[in-house]
Amino acid sequence: MAAGGTATGARRLQASLFLIGCCLAGAAPHALPPSRSLWPSLALTLLLGTYAVRSVFLPLMRGAGAAVESPPPAAWPAVDLVVAARDEEAVIGRLVERLSELDYPAEQLRLWVIDDGSEDRTPEVLEAYQRRYPQLQVLRRSRDAGGGKSGALNALLPQLQGRWLLVLDADAQLQPDGLKRLVAFAEAGGWSAVQLRKAVVNADHNLLTRAQAMEMALDAVIQQGRLHSGGVVELRGNGQLLQRQAVLACDGFNEATVTDDLDLSFRLLVQGQPVGLLWNPPIQEEAVTSVMGLWRQRQRWAEGGLQRFFDYWGELTGRATSAARKLDLSGFFLLQYALPVMAVADLFTSLLSRSTPLMWPLSFVAFGLSGGAILVGCLRSSEGPALPRMHPLNLALGIAYLGHWFVVIPYTTLRMALLPKRLVWAKTLHVGSGESHGAEEPDLTTQVL
Repeated sequence: MAAGGTATGARRLQASLFLIGCCLAGAAPHALPPSRSLWPSLALTLLLGTYAVRSVFLPLMRGAGAAVESPPPAAWPAVDLVVAARDEEAVIGRLVERLSELDYPAEQLRLWVIDDGSEDRTPEVLEAYQRRYPQLQVLRRSRDAGGGKSGALNALLPQLQGRWLLVLDADAQLQPDGLKRLVAFAEAGGWSAVQLRKAVVNADHNLLTRAQAMEMALDAVIQQGRLHSGGVVELRGNGQLLQRQAVLACDGFNEATVTDDLDLSFRLLVQGQPVGLLWNPPIQEEAVTSVMGLWRQRQRWAEGGLQRFFDYWGELTGRATSAARKLDLSGFFLLQYALPVMAVADLFTSLLSRSTPLMWPLSFVAFGLSGGAILVGCLRSSEGPALPRMHPLNLALGIAYLGHWFVVIPYTTLRMALLPKRLVWAKTLHVGSGESHGAEEPDLTTQVL
């Protein structure tokens, strides 16, 4: 069971055409007379600035970010907690302990861990925890089984029986009442999938993790605004609650993509399956702590983000997609993916022609609106780890940090256009940041020997 996508060769062609189009759009205004050279940039600034204000800030002013507490369902539905793990000895035991403490009817809850060919002590840790927690079930795959995380999830999908599955990363942290509140929200809202806001547990580790904490708040604010203006919410992998039948209707998880969550978001959208977002409670996770770790992670996110647009754009622009969602997707695509490539092309053209860059009005507005979303998100009432305090230095850090997308997106687009993609199990290193709750890890001496 593996939903497919566009062939690799077609994706390279699409990436090439996208790259060429954005470069021409960024360079062409330099050929206009000086009195009119800024007009294209100003027109785009007005267009995309209006989209951002309409899609993000106006909904928030109308109460889109208000706290939501849904009444419990008449009967709690069965839920499968699903974790795909590879080489997660540092955090997998703590995760099992925390999930076993969730306040949810035990007869309606099953915990699954897919050990996807781990080569560290993950198998030994899981074996020890299975003796302590009978509800823990482990599915083991060979390391070369293929399909990445999607393949691991697909291997387990036929064995799941619950109405819902909650997909978690190995470093996930969910407060004890979090699952009940999430399921109640999903059932009351009639959602096919719900994404929890992601919160960073190690925001105080360094400036990079602090900036990522602000970015996660920004992302949730933007997603809520898009949803309440008739747009689209996207899944983020960790902390995504999915109706099992909705996933089956999509033929499972796509094994031909590098970001199964973004891909599934669009396939649910194509099928008319609604996706929601819940601000509180959040799913807590570790932020990457090094520049190289961030670079690798963001390349994967950028590639998967572009790939889903290439794969499903034809279906998303059809009659089944509402005008509001088409507008939302077009605006988001231009701001997130086209703008960085156009800005770099504009910069190189200005250097070659010794002229002034022309995309600065659009870039200025984009960074300004992003700063506004950071400010709104970090000032909002939130559970979980404290969000960074909003003062000029932190806000400046968050805005400047977002500039990395102006490097990541053009580089990734160029690589996608030139090189074939080799699908691998790309995972973020988890080291067990944040306080641990529950018992100490059991003694594994006998298993290791």
